Amino acid sequence: MSVTDRPYQASIEADPDLPIIRITRDFDATPAQLMRAHTDPELFARWVGPDGMETKILDWDATTGGRWRYVASRDGMDFGFHGSFHEVGDDFIVQTFTFDGQPDDVALETLRFEDLGDGRTRLHAQSLVDSFVGRDQWLASGMQTGIDQGYAKLDALVKEI
Repeated sequence: MSVTDRPYQASIEADPDLPIIRITRDFDATPAQLMRAHTDPELFARWVGPDGMETKILDWDATTGGRWRYVASRDGMDFGFHGSFHEVGDDFIVQTFTFDGQPDDVALETLRFEDLGDGRTRLHAQSLVDSFVGRDQWLASGMQTGIDQGYAKLDALVKEI
């Protein structure tokens, strides 16, 4: 199996001392391709979340100080999410993330795209949530499935852009 045929797996870790979730995942894509897939609303809607979800972007300004809002739907159920882009750089994003169903639980997320060379990039994502209870609820929510399936769709998408 060649390097480009190898499926990558996301590593999801809970920090033992802080209410932080860290995700690491390699991609056969450049940092620029991954940044575009994370900041272009049409591209983002194509890959985010688990299989079978349809994502509709309601508001999107992926610039420093901008905001975002989308709704993910499946089987007649809608799940709304929103946040602010605190800072958007060439190879990183700092943003807030809120699930509409838990409006008091706001996470601070940092995404960094590490260039590994040869068209490969390592995504480092960190979510600081409000409590250990909140962090553990995220981990128990099916997060692993959504991340794995979403990133598999992202693998296919970056081959197009």
